[in-house]
Amino acid sequence: MTKVTKNPPLLTVVVPVYNEHESLPSLLGNLIPFCQQKNWRLILVDDGSMDGSGLILDQAARDSSIRVFHHKINRGYGGAIKTGIRAVETPYLVTIDADGQHSIGDIETLLNICLETNADMLIGKRSRSYPNRFRTIGKWLIRTFASLLMTIPVTDLNSGFKVYRADLAQHYIYLCPDSMAYSDIITLVFISQKNLVKEYPITVQARKGGKSTINIYTAFETVLEVINITLLCNPSRIFYPLSAACVSFGILWGIPFMVMGRGISVGAMLAIVTGLLFFAIGMIANQLSAIRMDALEQRHSQHLDKK
Repeated sequence: MTKVTKNPPLLTVVVPVYNEHESLPSLLGNLIPFCQQKNWRLILVDDGSMDGSGLILDQAARDSSIRVFHHKINRGYGGAIKTGIRAVETPYLVTIDADGQHSIGDIETLLNICLETNADMLIGKRSRSYPNRFRTIGKWLIRTFASLLMTIPVTDLNSGFKVYRADLAQHYIYLCPDSMAYSDIITLVFISQKNLVKEYPITVQARKGGKSTINIYTAFETVLEVINITLLCNPSRIFYPLSAACVSFGILWGIPFMVMGRGISVGAMLAIVTGLLFFAIGMIANQLSAIRMDALEQRHSQHLDKK
């Protein structure tokens, strides 16, 4: 009798969970059999929930293809995803939210497109506008600000629905925050490291229950993280424009004084010197960035060799 063997699983679904007991029964009721049918792995991360979500996850984790992790305290959205990503053993992974807004069928669609296009990251682009106007404006402002610092080929930076190459995700998560800004930053890291990042429209539904934790502070924190990752990966995009602006301002400010025969303006000299300092800092920051990224690349190579 010939023994039938399954192909090794290609994808792991990672779901961060925090106080989602209202939406979990419906989500898991559809997601678990779907993953079993496709021979996918499923990782559920309870990020210190206080509403019984952890118990629901434990009850669902009866199959060997499902792994559940529990954080004793809340680490944040990014912290939960990073715990799941570290445990992934398949070539690809996908992250979806636990609030029931994402359609399970879109997972296979995005995976197939990712494989066909050989993309390193495929983002599920949400076509539905936010019911909260402030969130819509905040999303636009964050993307506009990020676009000033680097070229961005996608529009929905902070979508929680993403398909990654697992080895690259595990390589880059050390650069990402534990907060809600994780979604934006992991995308910017992939882009800054010249990986192929694409997006594809997905279906977004209303929350099944619970309440979103996104607020104004989240937007402010994301802007700070965008600046931090730009300083790390490409500091010249910050320091060189500042240098050029200061030097240009100093020259334009000082020319009228020189034309009137009043000598060199102290304010103009201060602006020019400040610009030269920004230029010098930018050069040093570029060298430090190159050293840091080279060390990260070596770490990645060692990780692959161990596998």
